[in-house]
Amino acid sequence: MERRSFLRASAMGAVAMAAPVSFVQAKTTVAAKSANEKVKQGSTANGKVNLGFIGLGQQAMYLLSTFMAFDDVRVLAGCDVYDIKRNRFERRVKEYYGSKGEKKVKVDVYEDYQDLLARKDIDAVVIATPDHQHAIIAIAACKAGKDVYLEKPLTLTIFEGQQLVKAVRKYGRILQVGSQQRSSGEFIHAATLCREGILGKIDKIKVHCGRTATNPKSAAPVPYNLPKQDVPAGLNWDKWLGPLPASIWYNQELDPFIDAEHNESFWGAWRWYKETGGGLMTDWGAHMFDIAQWSIGKDGNGGPVKISPAGYGRYEQLTFEYDNGIIITEEPYNGGEQGLQIYGENGWLKVCRGSFRASDKKFEKMDLGVEKGAYESQSAHRRIWIDAVKAHVDPNCPVETGHTSCTVCNLGNIAIQLGRPVRWNPIVQKFMDDPEATKLLHYKYREGYTLDV
Repeated sequence: MERRSFLRASAMGAVAMAAPVSFVQAKTTVAAKSANEKVKQGSTANGKVNLGFIGLGQQAMYLLSTFMAFDDVRVLAGCDVYDIKRNRFERRVKEYYGSKGEKKVKVDVYEDYQDLLARKDIDAVVIATPDHQHAIIAIAACKAGKDVYLEKPLTLTIFEGQQLVKAVRKYGRILQVGSQQRSSGEFIHAATLCREGILGKIDKIKVHCGRTATNPKSAAPVPYNLPKQDVPAGLNWDKWLGPLPASIWYNQELDPFIDAEHNESFWGAWRWYKETGGGLMTDWGAHMFDIAQWSIGKDGNGGPVKISPAGYGRYEQLTFEYDNGIIITEEPYNGGEQGLQIYGENGWLKVCRGSFRASDKKFEKMDLGVEKGAYESQSAHRRIWIDAVKAHVDPNCPVETGHTSCTVCNLGNIAIQLGRPVRWNPIVQKFMDDPEATKLLHYKYREGYTLDV
C-alpha cells in the first residue's frame, strides 16, 4: 500500500477502535438533515469537495498546498481582511492549477467571510484565522451548511467551545480540528500503548508547551504591551478585531506584513497576549494536552477536576488532577522541546514530533510510519477530513475532542491568572462554587457580535 494511504488507513483505524460509538457517525438533527439536502451541492454531486479558505496567513498557506494536491478537492475561494494576503492566495491557486494545464483558472477572494459562506457551490471551509475569530466564523459556517476544518486551539474561551459543540451537532456538520498529531505515527503509537494497557496503569504525565521571550517563566499569555503603530493600507483592522474590544491597537507583529511573493518571517504574535490569545498554553498545549488526554481516555468526554498553579502550596509546577488519580503537570523536561513524557507501572515513554523514546526497546516497535517532510505540510490529518466529509462521518479529531483539549489549556491559564487552585466539573463543564473563576469562562464581545447558535 502507498505510504500516504497506509498512514491514512492506520490513523482512521486506530481512532475507530478507540473512539466512543457516538463519535463515529456524525449526529444530525432532523431540521439539519432537511437543510443539508438543499445546501450540499458539490461533493455529493460530482465526487469533489469544493473548498473555501477563511484566514489566509502563514498556516493557511501550508493547508492550501496540501488540500490543492488532493485530486478530489477544488479550491474555489479565499477570504482575509488583509488585501496583500488575498492577492498571495489568489496568485498561488492560479499558479497551481495553471501548472496542471488549466488555461483559465477562476478563484475568488473576499474581505468578508459571510460573502464566501453565502456561496452554494462551496461544500466546506478551512478556517485559519487568529483564535478569537474561530467560534464566530465556525458557527456561521455550520449555519450555512458548510463542513469545517478548524485550526487549533478550537476556540479562545471555554464558553465559545461549548457553543461551537452545540452548533456542529445542531446543524449536522463534519468538523475536524487541526490537531494533526492525532494522525501522526509516533503519537498514535504512544496513545495506543497507554489505551491498550501495555504501559500499565498510568501514574503521571509531564507536558511541555514551551517558553517564549514574552513569558520565560510559564506558558501563560501576558498582557498586551506592543507599541501602537499605524494600520497599513489594505488591512481592515476593525474586521481583524472582530469581537475583541476596539481599544486593542494595531502592531504589525499581530498580523505580520508580507510582500506579495513570500510567507511571513514569523508567526503572528497575537498568540502571546491574553487579550488576543492563550500563550503557548493554548498554542502548543492544544497539541500536547490533546495527546495526554487521548492517552488516558479523557478526550471528548472528560477533563481534570482540580487545577493548581505552580508555586501554590506543594505544587512546584502547574498541576492538573483527574478523578482517576492521574496527575498531569506542565513543565520542561529533557531540554526545551515541546512534547510529553508518560509514566506507567511498566515503564515510561517520551514523544514529540518526529521522535519516540521509551524505557524499554519493546515499546519502540512502531507499526506506523512517520510521514516525511515539514510537519505543517503533512497530509494525513487533512486527508482524513476530506474522506469524512464525503462519507458524512466524524473524523479522528471531532469538535468534542478539540473542545475538551482546549478546555484543559484554558483551565491552566485561569488557575495561573487567579493564582490559586480551581475545581472543575468536567461532566457539566462548570467551576464548583467559584464565581470569580466562572467569570473567566468568556469575555464581553463588543457591540454587534454574538454567539447565537
